[in-house]
Amino acid sequence: MSDAVQPTAAEVRAAAEAVKTALDRHLAAVEGRSGEDDPAVYDAFNQLAAAAEAYDELLYDRYDEVTPFEIPGTEDALPPYTGPEEPNALSVLIRRDYSVAEPQRLLAQAQRVEAADFDDGADASGTVHGALGILFGEFEPDEIASRHKEFGLEEGDSTLWVTAADDQSDPGEWLEAPFEGVDPQRVICRFDVSTVFDDDLDDEDDEDVEDESERDVEEDSEDDIEDELDTDLDEDEDDLEPLDADR
Repeated sequence: MSDAVQPTAAEVRAAAEAVKTALDRHLAAVEGRSGEDDPAVYDAFNQLAAAAEAYDELLYDRYDEVTPFEIPGTEDALPPYTGPEEPNALSVLIRRDYSVAEPQRLLAQAQRVEAADFDDGADASGTVHGALGILFGEFEPDEIASRHKEFGLEEGDSTLWVTAADDQSDPGEWLEAPFEGVDPQRVICRFDVSTVFDDDLDDEDDEDVEDESERDVEEDSEDDIEDELDTDLDEDEDDLEPLDADR
């Protein structure tokens, strides 16, 4: 970044003061929270995150330094729940991602289903597109999730959202656009499954294994040293001549 567009020291100082102010506001909101999902705490958190991010950027641009803080992203986080306390209806939104890992296995499974269920000579199972249509039409999504390897599929991320509604929708009302218009503030709960979480756990396990290995090496080294000392002492004792009683 050129000197012409670098922030001034005063701008960096002002950003630091904004972080301090946002910290005070966040603490005050937490101390005076009215419930688990108090909107004031949510707003104060977002303000603190924005102030910290702005300060971090200015600090880096001016001094080529960063802060030690890692603010979790708020774009994907759900806002506080503002729906009815006792919902009369609900919607369950599910998304599961798969990759076609073994196309031939997928095609073979679809051909078996097609041969058993269709007598009109249909050949939809000849393509991956057609095979997917047959299998997802034949099996429930939960069954495919539990048997995905049999169908040549590999699991990706998945998520499940439970949203509250005032009344159940009229039949056919939302079928043309089933996933549009979801109000994040009416999400009662959500459950996410991602390989990202597994990778984090694997990294922690690898670190633990490395720590254990290092400790084993250290313990082995200490044992070796003790063995060497014992051996040396034994050899020294063997070298000593017995004392003459007459001396």
